[in-house]
Amino acid sequence: MKIGLAQINSTVGDFPANAKRIVSAYREALDQGAELVLVPEMALVGYPPRDLVFKSGFVDKCLQALDYLKGEIGEVPLVVGYVDHNQRHGPGKPFRNAAAFLVNGEIRASVFKTLLPTYDIFDERRYFEPSEQCQPVEWNGRRIGITICEDVWTEDFLHRPLYKRDPVSELREMDVEVILNLSASPYHLGKGEVRRELLGDLAKKSGLPFVYCNSVGGNDQLIFDGGSLVMSSEGVPLMEMAPFDEEVAVAELFTESPSRSAVRPIRKSLHPDEEVFRALVLGVRDYIHKCGFETACIGLSGGIDSALTAAVAVEAIGADNVLGITMPSPYSSQGSVDDSVSLAANLGIRCETVAIEEPFEAVRGALAPIFRGLPEDVTEENMQARIRGLYLMSLSNKFNHLLLTTGNKSELAVGYCTIYGDMCGGLAVISDLPKTRVFSVSRWLNRDREIIPWNTIQKPPSAELRPDQKDQDTLPAYEVLDEILELYVEKQLSPEEITENHGFEEKIVLWVQRQVDLNEWKRHQAAPGLRVTSKAFGIGRRIPIVQRFGR
Repeated sequence: MKIGLAQINSTVGDFPANAKRIVSAYREALDQGAELVLVPEMALVGYPPRDLVFKSGFVDKCLQALDYLKGEIGEVPLVVGYVDHNQRHGPGKPFRNAAAFLVNGEIRASVFKTLLPTYDIFDERRYFEPSEQCQPVEWNGRRIGITICEDVWTEDFLHRPLYKRDPVSELREMDVEVILNLSASPYHLGKGEVRRELLGDLAKKSGLPFVYCNSVGGNDQLIFDGGSLVMSSEGVPLMEMAPFDEEVAVAELFTESPSRSAVRPIRKSLHPDEEVFRALVLGVRDYIHKCGFETACIGLSGGIDSALTAAVAVEAIGADNVLGITMPSPYSSQGSVDDSVSLAANLGIRCETVAIEEPFEAVRGALAPIFRGLPEDVTEENMQARIRGLYLMSLSNKFNHLLLTTGNKSELAVGYCTIYGDMCGGLAVISDLPKTRVFSVSRWLNRDREIIPWNTIQKPPSAELRPDQKDQDTLPAYEVLDEILELYVEKQLSPEEITENHGFEEKIVLWVQRQVDLNEWKRHQAAPGLRVTSKAFGIGRRIPIVQRFGR
């Protein structure tokens, strides 16, 4: 049995384009000899649609697109993810997360998702009613089990039991011969290895082959990395598809002597820094294009954060479509200006210089009578960042560039950033990268030639908003700060646990905790950021602004 996997990039709510992409991928799989074709979870809809499903006509438009698909499907079946109405009478949520088995112009069967995640970035119980029962699909003398994403995630990989049902076990008891899984599994660093382990474990325990088709692409803050897999019943990978790219491929099952084309070499895992870089590139490219932009602008400070952001943008949309702006202040070093110009030359982007000294003096002078007798402090530092934000947003407005913000996760966590200043913009590219990861990705990027100037990587980080300023005047060393943040934000340990079990100085841990908690209000006003760790600020972390726990 030759099963085609179409790892495609859908856009939320763009039913006509999604349907055409599915048909194109289906035909490509047929050309490769597929006898059944599988596309990802909600491929027809785009994942996650969130509250769009409540909009009048949204689900009906989806079903119209499904009708179009039916007419394009011949004797080779297509299994496609979509959203359906909940036809069951009585209480329950209004919709279903569904998969349709299409063949010969009709829906042979509809399968509904059984396990609906409501944790981290997921909120499916808000919209969908779970399936009451698992039901195999009969095709060409074979019993096929169809599951949707979470249906195959076991408690061993969720760290605690969340569900009372196990769809894979239910289907196995119904004598299915293979498990198909339509997935929209969002990326974080290391997620591909987790999936390989999960599916291998399931295949060995159930004695069934697994065919797992994952979505690829960026939708808002989420990145979907593809990496679709086929596992033999012994838990041996037969095929692994490209990470971060669309791809159509065919896997052969139920053959005693598979042809050479039936078993493809398993892809070598990417270096973690390459993995993160490629994820960011995909996220930026899709966010810009799916939002209707073609170009981007970035403030270049001469620092490593703006340099890496610019490098990602150039890889995503091309050097001709990226504008860099350097905005020196009275405290900017000539070295930082030179580093910005060198970066622009290395990347091949246009770079403009617009000084902020005159407007800074004008604002400072205008407020001098009100500030009389008060010393200069962070207020004057933030003036400079906000003038830069004004310049950048003006360029964004005038030329329809998407402004990319350049702050990292370490800064965002402790509030070492200026609201309405350097936080201005439409997408926070590296806001989920700790500073130490920013450095390591930048070094990886320079592995063959200098892209980010080595001086930018090697010099001490500084906001350059006052004389001789260094980040470490205010913050702990980034190696210390980032490890504490991982324990407090991602692993959600208490300050006491961090101090007692991980050997950090109590004073530093309490300072980090307080800054993270006090700056929740800033993060609620930040640009959406691309998620690349297991716990990003934003969509997967819902902390109240007004609260006093632990303060």
